[in-house]
Amino acid sequence: MITLVLTNRNRDIRIIKNCLDSLQNQSDIDFEWFLVDYGSNETYLNELNALVLKYPQIQFISCPTSGQLWSKCRSINIALQKATQPYFVVGDIDLIFHPNYIQTLKSVANPTIVHYFQYGFLSETESVKKQSFEDFKVDFKGGKDVTGNTMFPTASLKSVNGFDEFYQGWGAEDTDAHIRMQNLGLQVVFYEEQILVKHQWHPKAYRSKKSTHPYHSQLERINHAYMIQTQNNKRTVVNQYQNWGQLTHDADYQKLQFPEKKIIISSSSLQVNALLAQLKNFKNEVIQVEIHDLSKAEKNKNRIKRILGKKALPFYEMENVNNLVLEEIIKNYRNCPYHYSFNRQTNTIVLVINFVA
Repeated sequence: MITLVLTNRNRDIRIIKNCLDSLQNQSDIDFEWFLVDYGSNETYLNELNALVLKYPQIQFISCPTSGQLWSKCRSINIALQKATQPYFVVGDIDLIFHPNYIQTLKSVANPTIVHYFQYGFLSETESVKKQSFEDFKVDFKGGKDVTGNTMFPTASLKSVNGFDEFYQGWGAEDTDAHIRMQNLGLQVVFYEEQILVKHQWHPKAYRSKKSTHPYHSQLERINHAYMIQTQNNKRTVVNQYQNWGQLTHDADYQKLQFPEKKIIISSSSLQVNALLAQLKNFKNEVIQVEIHDLSKAEKNKNRIKRILGKKALPFYEMENVNNLVLEEIIKNYRNCPYHYSFNRQTNTIVLVINFVA
């Protein structure tokens, strides 16, 4: 009756074990269960694989996307494409589930209603204790704006092409799905009769200034604005021009090690804009793009030319180049295998992308 999906990237193994234990020890173990790992690092994956072997009920899917933006939506949709049960539940990997969680979900399931469940948030000290679900003392309860644990009628969610894969990084994807279900005519109900899930404390993901992983400084704000557009324009169906829930293939990612063409440009806005337009012309090719910042001397020379009214070379700051390239990937190439890095110490962007999708 129920398919449940959990998504992960590099979450603390202790937290994951607590989550999986709580599901394995359900009073009703008759449910379909997916764990989708989207881009955890290789060393971590060895530990995760060893853990997952202890839970034979789990269907584990590992996506080799460590050099890509985090995509919770694609991870969810990969499981949705495989779901065989009439209700589809999205859970968080940092939750601990009530022993009667699955049993309760089955009792409230209704094909015209989307249910989402109130969180009980645990403190840092409470989260590390080893005890039963009932013994964990809730620090504070989540409100209606906490939408991470939801049960959808599977057919309804599939009819709108699942979660919107425009959302990359964090923010708004769960609420967006609720909005579209309402636009479809379903009722969205907040279940608060009892706390069925307790959230384990963990530190917020810290991004070092030395990190080269893909990061867009305004993406969370763009996601929120996009969600408002979904609401205002009463959207239901999404992902209409790209495949949704597309599985990754290791062979396509291995090809990233052997780019067939190398393109090197500067942060000149002329070159950057031309490159982004040219990407549409590649098909079944692996290319490597390097974008280097103009030197300070070159920038200053062009600024002076501009002040004097002379013809100057227009250029972007590298943070703007980074955001533009990532936005292009999100909008047009998110299903393509790619590896992206931005070294903010050397002001160099390197993108290797396989135009196979």
